Amino acid sequence: MKNRKFLKVILIFLGFFLLLISYVFSKEATQSSKAPDYGDTLIIGTIADASILVPMLATDAMSHIVAGNILRGVVKYAPDLTIVGDLAERFEISKDQRVITFYLKKGVKWEDGVEVTAFDVEFGFKLITNPNIPSAYASDFLEVKEFKVLDKYTFRVTYKKPFALALSSWGNLVVLPKHLLEGKDLKYIQSVFGRRPVGNGPFRFEVWEPQTQIKLKFNPLNFEGRPYLDRIIYRVIPDPSTLFMELRSQGIDWISLTPLQYKKLQEETIKRDFQIYRYLAFAYTYIGYNLREPLFQDKRVRKALCFAIDKKKVVMGALLGQGIPAYGPYKPDAWFYNPAIEGSCSYNPEKALNLLSEAGFRKGRDGLLYKDGRPFEFTLLTNQGNLSRLLTAQIIQQELAKVGIRVNIRVMEWTTLIHQFIDKRRFQAVILGWTTGPDPDLYDIFHSSKIQSPGLNFIGYQNPEVDRLLEEGRYTLNREKRKKIYYRLQEVLAEDQPYTFLYIPMSLEAIHKRFRGIQPSSLGISYNIERWWVPKVEQKYLVP
Repeated sequence: MKNRKFLKVILIFLGFFLLLISYVFSKEATQSSKAPDYGDTLIIGTIADASILVPMLATDAMSHIVAGNILRGVVKYAPDLTIVGDLAERFEISKDQRVITFYLKKGVKWEDGVEVTAFDVEFGFKLITNPNIPSAYASDFLEVKEFKVLDKYTFRVTYKKPFALALSSWGNLVVLPKHLLEGKDLKYIQSVFGRRPVGNGPFRFEVWEPQTQIKLKFNPLNFEGRPYLDRIIYRVIPDPSTLFMELRSQGIDWISLTPLQYKKLQEETIKRDFQIYRYLAFAYTYIGYNLREPLFQDKRVRKALCFAIDKKKVVMGALLGQGIPAYGPYKPDAWFYNPAIEGSCSYNPEKALNLLSEAGFRKGRDGLLYKDGRPFEFTLLTNQGNLSRLLTAQIIQQELAKVGIRVNIRVMEWTTLIHQFIDKRRFQAVILGWTTGPDPDLYDIFHSSKIQSPGLNFIGYQNPEVDRLLEEGRYTLNREKRKKIYYRLQEVLAEDQPYTFLYIPMSLEAIHKRFRGIQPSSLGISYNIERWWVPKVEQKYLVP
């Protein structure tokens, strides 16, 4: 009797337990299948401010990142790196690859309610091809023989000859509101519109406090529907330690971690609140030499500098292993990467000294190298707030001292470095990085026509073969033929060493776990930021 009662109690308890489990699982299933919630703010920490929010006039990554959330392009890259329409509903390419017809989506509006049309694209095209407009990207559009608006939603571009970048170039560089900018001069576009743009993208500009923050608010007129997030705020904190402290206190939701911060985060309970995304970046870091300087005009000297720097030591010391050595401008998993260049400049101090001797340098009693009575000494610039680059500079300083070269390091605030030194070509050597992409084109960086400001060939590199290869690469559509062209280009760059290519870093992104909808891809993680969302119960910020 007693056993039967006990068994009955057990069965009742078991039934209640199974009911509870069923309720929990059904609740979780309901939550996971429910539609995303609207609301909350994503606060992004950055060490650098933007400079101008007009893409065709911007040369820094931060400006393009912010503007990319405000202004849409005609086309864009999909997560699988194919090119798809953005403002364009579809496009047609002629059989001879010289003509592209774009059909724009109807009903897309600027944030002031005026419809986006082909005339806006035409206006931007005329602006970027105007020789009085200082755009670093004009060359892609100067290949167009004719731009013709067929109707309000259709335009056709005819190229002088088949152009490999014809389709991909129609991003957000040339889509600007004609009704607001027509008749305005360059100064207005730079100082007024460039500081307070009117866009057509998922977010609209709200506030810019220089060197402090940029606020974007959801655009209720976004043609794909309003983003789930209410706001994106970019907080500018030049000191990486302060930036990391803000992340730890959850005053910031997303930062790109330094390798040291990444290591610390693995050991802290803070990891419970943040998701870490780690992938090889579409980027590389390099030393750029001012080739107007007599010291760097002999390629034997530049090659010697490459042999004298242990890139693996730089990766381990400056990145704590979170990256790989770079031997050229491309990621090793790209279809156009030439693996043969990896042996062209491996660490070899003896070879470095032999080349320097050939170039006329001799060791003095103080251990320094001298030529014509002058020591081999130069100043290496880098930007404030980037610990990896500072550590890189310090390792390079130590490595080059071993062969008798004195390096002075100067750290500068980002906008000062770019506008007062790089743009004005007032430097000897600098540590910087380039963001790369799915296409191998390097015309804007290495072609001799881009030497004068605002061209991106700020080092002053000139090589007729490189010019020819860059031009051929742009006009060759066959992938295998293009591959051969860029293989050869990498070989010439490895021989000339206009840059000392240092490393390809890992992207180390820490994002608060309350954000859903993040889908890492070959494009990275921010390409679909308008689809990120936060469940109501986890939201922190309300839009006033």
